[in-house]
Amino acid sequence: MRPLPSMKSRASLLFSLLLTGLAWAGPRLEPLAGTGKAGFSGDGGPALKAEINNPFGLVRGPDGALYFCDTMNHAVRRIDAKGVITTVAGTGKMGCAGDGGPAVKALLNEPYEVRFNRAGDLYFVERMNHDIRRVDAKTGVITTVAGNGKDGFSGDGGPADKAQLRQPHSIQFDAADNLFICDLLNHRVRRIDAGTGVIGTVCGTGKKGSPADGAAISPATPLAGPRAMDFAPDGTLWLALREGNAVYRLDLKEGKLHHVITKDLHGPKGLSLAPDGRIYLADTESHSITWFNPADAAPAVKTLVGDGKKGLLARPHGVFVDKDGSVLIGDSENHRVWRVEPK
Repeated sequence: MRPLPSMKSRASLLFSLLLTGLAWAGPRLEPLAGTGKAGFSGDGGPALKAEINNPFGLVRGPDGALYFCDTMNHAVRRIDAKGVITTVAGTGKMGCAGDGGPAVKALLNEPYEVRFNRAGDLYFVERMNHDIRRVDAKTGVITTVAGNGKDGFSGDGGPADKAQLRQPHSIQFDAADNLFICDLLNHRVRRIDAGTGVIGTVCGTGKKGSPADGAAISPATPLAGPRAMDFAPDGTLWLALREGNAVYRLDLKEGKLHHVITKDLHGPKGLSLAPDGRIYLADTESHSITWFNPADAAPAVKTLVGDGKKGLLARPHGVFVDKDGSVLIGDSENHRVWRVEPK
């Protein structure tokens, strides 16, 4: 059971909501981390009293703890079952250093999303270091697994750690532990083979473009700013395009992609598949968490939390749906992590 916030914390939160005029009759937002003030503090204590700075991607780890990218603190942090926060990668200072040593002493530059492979190793993508790094589950040692730190495009067909990426944003593992990457400003989805470490392009020409419905999943098919993705149990890859304001279903077995949502989105930058098959989005520029059911005959975007104005949520970038159906939110510019109870 999660510890309840103190009376003082609850009063402070209620006051801040009332102060900004945020009357909200929707699902209850339960605070998990952050005071609402940007900063870097609190390790070893309650996450509700810690200062964080622009939380982005988040995920439930194999140990049951919640991990999130404390992006502008250039760190990855962890909240355990008792609500205690610690830093697992980064020092709070911006940079690119530390490979081969403890992750907690490494320098990071804007980690955007965090995931785990089947072995329990932690992976995160750094947008401004143009790379993907790995923290060994047993040793805590950090290494770079993709990207050479230089902004560009190169390396397909060779080792991923020698390749160039250009502001990668999202990562996700498939069932075989192959790592998929939203290589944002290269307008490509790329893949690192789990066995060989070789990187290649799955889809995207490198030039911004909107793919036709039913187009082949191919390096010859254009994409426009691939931002966020998640895998369904059947191997389907769900992909959100930030610049295209669209969601696509990539049937990797069929080899084709399909438009599912092409309107009512405002800069989606996070995507998570729920246990019931619904797709949840961090619809950043509408300051909302939205969802749709792909099983519907005509899937339509609906709002879970947010009213379209910066306030209750402020440019959220992170969304993750837990096993119980609760929705976890990286409320970036409010500097908080929230939980919304399952419907």
